[in-house]
Amino acid sequence: MSQQRFIELLENILAPDTARVKAATAELRKDYYTHPEALIQLLQILTTYDHPELRQLAATQARALVPKLWTNISETARNDARRALLANILEEKTQLVRHSTARVISAIAKIDLEDGEWMDLPGIMQSEAISSNVQHREVSTYILFTILESMADGFMDKFPQLFQLFNKTIQDPESDEVRINTMLAFSKMAMMIDTENDEQSLESFQNNFPNMVAVLQRAIELGDEDRTMQAFEVFQSLLGCDPKLLNKHFRDLIMFMITLAANKEVEDDARSQALNFLTQSVSFRKMKIQALKLGEHLTIKCLEIATEISEDSDDQDELTVARSALALLDLLAGSLPPAQVVVPLLHALGPYVNSPDPDRRRAGILALGTCVEGAPDFIATQLKEILPMILRMLEDSDLKVRQAALTTLAYISDELAEDVGKEHATIMPALQNNLLQGMKQLNGPESEKSISLVASTCNALDSILDGLEPSDVQRYISALIPPLTALFQHPDTKLKTSAIGAVGSIALNAEDAFLPFFEPIMSALSEFVQIKENEEELNLRCTTIDTMGHMALAVGAEPFQRYVRPLMEATEEGLHLDHVKLRESSYIFWSTMAKVYEEKFAPFLEGVYKGLMDSLNAEENDLEVELGEEAADLVGKQVTIAGKKITVAAAKDDGDDEEEDEDEMDDDDDEGSDWDEVTAATAVAMEKEIALEALGNIITYTKGDFMPYMEKSIETTLTLVDHSYEGTRRAAIGTLFRAFATLWNMQPEEAAKWEPGLPLKLQPSQEILKLANLIMTGTLAIWQAEEDRATVTDINRNLAETLKLTGPVLLSGDDVLSQLTNTLVSIIGKKHPCQQDFGDESDFEILEESSEYDWLLIDTAMDVLIALAGTLAEQFGELWKIYEKLVLQYASSTEHMERSTAVGTIAECVRGMGPAVTPHTTGLLKALLHRMSDEDNETKSNAAFAMGILQQYSTKSNEVLKAFPTILGKLEPMLQTKEARILDNAAGCVSRMIVKYPDHVPIKEVVPALLGLLPLKEDFEENEPVFEMIYQLYKSSDSTIINATPQVVPILAQVMGPPEGQLSESTRAELVELVTFLHTKQPALIQEHAILTAAIQ
Repeated sequence: MSQQRFIELLENILAPDTARVKAATAELRKDYYTHPEALIQLLQILTTYDHPELRQLAATQARALVPKLWTNISETARNDARRALLANILEEKTQLVRHSTARVISAIAKIDLEDGEWMDLPGIMQSEAISSNVQHREVSTYILFTILESMADGFMDKFPQLFQLFNKTIQDPESDEVRINTMLAFSKMAMMIDTENDEQSLESFQNNFPNMVAVLQRAIELGDEDRTMQAFEVFQSLLGCDPKLLNKHFRDLIMFMITLAANKEVEDDARSQALNFLTQSVSFRKMKIQALKLGEHLTIKCLEIATEISEDSDDQDELTVARSALALLDLLAGSLPPAQVVVPLLHALGPYVNSPDPDRRRAGILALGTCVEGAPDFIATQLKEILPMILRMLEDSDLKVRQAALTTLAYISDELAEDVGKEHATIMPALQNNLLQGMKQLNGPESEKSISLVASTCNALDSILDGLEPSDVQRYISALIPPLTALFQHPDTKLKTSAIGAVGSIALNAEDAFLPFFEPIMSALSEFVQIKENEEELNLRCTTIDTMGHMALAVGAEPFQRYVRPLMEATEEGLHLDHVKLRESSYIFWSTMAKVYEEKFAPFLEGVYKGLMDSLNAEENDLEVELGEEAADLVGKQVTIAGKKITVAAAKDDGDDEEEDEDEMDDDDDEGSDWDEVTAATAVAMEKEIALEALGNIITYTKGDFMPYMEKSIETTLTLVDHSYEGTRRAAIGTLFRAFATLWNMQPEEAAKWEPGLPLKLQPSQEILKLANLIMTGTLAIWQAEEDRATVTDINRNLAETLKLTGPVLLSGDDVLSQLTNTLVSIIGKKHPCQQDFGDESDFEILEESSEYDWLLIDTAMDVLIALAGTLAEQFGELWKIYEKLVLQYASSTEHMERSTAVGTIAECVRGMGPAVTPHTTGLLKALLHRMSDEDNETKSNAAFAMGILQQYSTKSNEVLKAFPTILGKLEPMLQTKEARILDNAAGCVSRMIVKYPDHVPIKEVVPALLGLLPLKEDFEENEPVFEMIYQLYKSSDSTIINATPQVVPILAQVMGPPEGQLSESTRAELVELVTFLHTKQPALIQEHAILTAAIQ
């Protein structure tokens, strides 16, 4: 092997000539890198040559070859290389070469130490780490770090000595590098510490933790960006280690980070890193943060940081310190109970929204909007105070404050459309005023700000209109359409896009009142259907297609008919313009057309099916991303980027690849390429989510016409239920359930009937059974182990709805019921994988409150429980033994929402299991009696309903009757309240008591009082027991009800008339029979009411 040629080739790789680099790389791989002599030559160059760039290259190449060739070198050569490497590195002046040489040494050590060789290396490094020579200390601590990085598990027996050493080096009096190297070494040791069995190492680590914080603090003070980043990465990695390592100092660490983030004198990069650490802490350790009650402090600090949003930072995607603080606030609101985030935020808002400083006013209102998505139910209870504040800020003298108020109004409307819509009479004029004022200034000196203001107004209109009734939208449509359509011709594409979106919302919510505006607006929008010159135009085209879909839903099939084919062609073309959002708009438009035209959409199904399948079958990269040495601690692990789990591969100079990329020396050329690939793959996954949702809609609306494509669609969808992106998993499972429900409903009426209980009493077709088995197999596999909370919540919803529709067929597979039961127990008991974080179990035990999203997960699990009770009927009595304790715990929760939901669940489960509730009567009776006096009206109302159901079905008559005086005593104040739902449920409870035990209720006193409350105002379901009671009293010729006939007849007229939905079919049939009877007795009374006369004719 020619040494001179070998050196020439290495020098060629360093040359700024791509052709020479490629040629040299190819020759080295082919002729040199398969021979042990090449490694010897590289090590000699590394330890003897003067040229630092060549030494650096030799180090990276040698490190790659060590795993392949080191053991093929003679023992003498290996000994010489070890001595030379140690001697050289201790005197090396170039830090980059020192670090690269250290990694060569650690690569050799990994092999040698496992083979019982170079056993004195750790001792030498430990000695040099306390040398009087600073560089020796720097080199040795870095080598120890790299050895721990590659084989920490092999060093666990040396942890006591290493901790003793690092206790000194972390406080090195001269060298920042020694301190940061020690910190990096600690991070590798942390991954291996067994906190259960190695208390000494745990204590040593915890004792050194303040020194680690001091290293970060000093790096920030010195403005050392590299070491600051390294220190932050260490703290980030510790969040994934055993939680006991951080527990002792966790509160102090969180307080340090948020104080750092709020410090305006610190560089923005460091502040952003502190906020990033806090974001990860909330994600991984939210239970600990909640247990330590840190939410309020974090919230107030985020609010303070939000005041720094600059004039030119209107782009919400811009990653600034202030935007990062708002993002953290958003996460806090969705992760912690309202009492720790939203409540303190509302308490703190006053000085902000009333401040003379517009930046503080804007920060306050934006912070409020940021929290809405995480706690919509609580925000809904505060709207009476919040909306007047927003309205006042919509009239603010400062444009940016008004824009922030519009943004917050849009956020609130997105989550609470109906609640906000009720206040349209005050909100809509304010929005119209901002729209018109902004439009007047579009060509003025502050045109850019005015454009942003008008666009924000359009976005707010888009959101709030979703909560208005069509009759309410009609009040504003004539005033809104002219200015909005005028904006279609504005040169700013983003403004046009916002205006077109607002028009789409008007159309969707105005329904047929939009018809007079339909044709002119379709004509005005037509020019945007084909545009494709740039990204902004393609986005405008997307919004135009979406808006046309909304218009189709508004005006209906016939007026829209002539536009269908051209738009279907345009959307098909959109699939081939390399624009993900446009493809997604095409899928959404297709599902809209299927909804509008149903079976008439059949001619387009072949092309639609092909387009959707192309998307669902699109190849995705395996997403193994090479991030380089700086991410070496993540190698082989998964990280999440934009909702996508990414496997991190080792940097290529580790030597894991036989064929190294010839461009790896030219970092600048390749910078960001891996991340571009990740983004593209993520976009493909998110597109599949939309395609799946569209597929589910199209199956639902086209029904039998879709049958030729059904089998293949289900087959393809099943392959995506375990997709790595949670959005795709959710959509796949939802589509499978929709397909099953569609096929079920397509059966003949007799076949679609079911009876509760297992085994199945009525056998469905083999196709139905097969699909049920496939769906449950796929769903259970995901449901039991799924870590994404929203996915589990969606599965809960799908299961509950489908069980109610199709009955026990979904439960008929082997072991399905057992697995379903176990999963529900884990969710309701807060033990499911999606409810866990990296904290101690002790943190879970002391938490009394849940975030709204955490509670939504349990709430939907209880919906499955209710559906299960209805599906199994009396067989559910045995299962209730498993769930009873869990549900009763929530019934005595300190949170009113949990109590009311649990009591409602008890009621529905009792109704489902019927007489099988009898063995559980005692415990349920006690709990419900207590809740009938609850301070929360919803809980009290549900308890009255549940009590009526319990006494109706339980056969423990003596026990129930013994409680009657107490029950009636608790019902009496309920029957005098002005809360309609409490009145209705109390009336239902009393009625059930009279029906079952007429001799044990004082009918002469109770019935007249009850009649005075009728008809029911809100909970029409309770009309069934109320009118069953009246029917039965008449049937038994009760004198009280007969004497009250003049009072009863007008009540009958009201419930048998509008609004519809007051009576079930069976109750209406009984009342027709009753009216017929009364007509024979007192015809004049009946004839006074045309609705009653018509009913009996």
